[in-house]
Amino acid sequence: MKKSILTFVYDQWSTVPPVVTADLSGQTVIVVGASTGIGLEATKHFARMKPGRLIAACRNEAKGKSAVAEVENETGYNGAELWLVDLADFASVKAFADKFEREGGGRLDILVMNAGILMTEYEGTVDGWESTIQVNHLSTALLSLLLLPHLSKSSSPTEPSRLVIVSSDVHYWATIRPEIQSSQTPLKMLGSKEYSTPKNMKQRYYETKLLNVFFVRALTEHLSQRSVTAVAVNPGFCYSQLRRTIYSQPLTNILMVGMEKAFAWTSEQGSRQLVYAAIGGREDESNMRAGFVSRGTTVEVADYVLSEEGGTMEAF
Repeated sequence: MKKSILTFVYDQWSTVPPVVTADLSGQTVIVVGASTGIGLEATKHFARMKPGRLIAACRNEAKGKSAVAEVENETGYNGAELWLVDLADFASVKAFADKFEREGGGRLDILVMNAGILMTEYEGTVDGWESTIQVNHLSTALLSLLLLPHLSKSSSPTEPSRLVIVSSDVHYWATIRPEIQSSQTPLKMLGSKEYSTPKNMKQRYYETKLLNVFFVRALTEHLSQRSVTAVAVNPGFCYSQLRRTIYSQPLTNILMVGMEKAFAWTSEQGSRQLVYAAIGGREDESNMRAGFVSRGTTVEVADYVLSEEGGTMEAF
């Protein structure tokens, strides 16, 4: 599938499907990146469904506390827990998984990996990776894999646990450059300081959202039909703090403000896509497995993903 600018405009101007609901009694839900934007709004939606446990995973403690208080005030649900995790630090990711092993209560039904950043210049992590690659892809995949045994344990044949990876429709406009494809260590090259030039960083966010789609599809190949359902999701173009690095640049700030006024959904509207990916489509689970959710349904991924080149990169 290809996605043109006209298709993007049509999608953004279309009616946003209503939020789906379910009885989450006794279930455990984790939302990673729950302090602001679509992550916070999705957390509120889950809270209204009264899960047994609702863990809001945030990087910043002060913002996390504020988010948990907002969830309680707006939904009346007082069971939200703040757990800290920094996806720019592999040690923090592993510590979060270890804590869940000790304190998670033995089940995990829904994991929403929503945390993400958009950087326009190179910024390294403590682990030596370009930060967008590590946060949006590497640590997202790592935490998903570390928590996968808990998701598998909680799955049932009729209602598999859900792993939701927040991708984007910008993956339709991304490809992996030939020099990366031919590298023996493509991710290492992509995430290196030498390769992360200002020119290459212009496409970095797009590339990471493409990698999210690859991860969901590759992981599904290793999951049994009755095991965890992994889903990628496009929340749409929403008002968000994600683009705060762009706002600091005068010209792009003007352009982005104009685009937001013309096309953007609210964070709450975008969060409905995350909720659908987490609990929707139960009538046809096979359609959700490795699916790409957009506007309340599953849609075909980019032609590049389905191509021979894409298949090669997915296998890495």
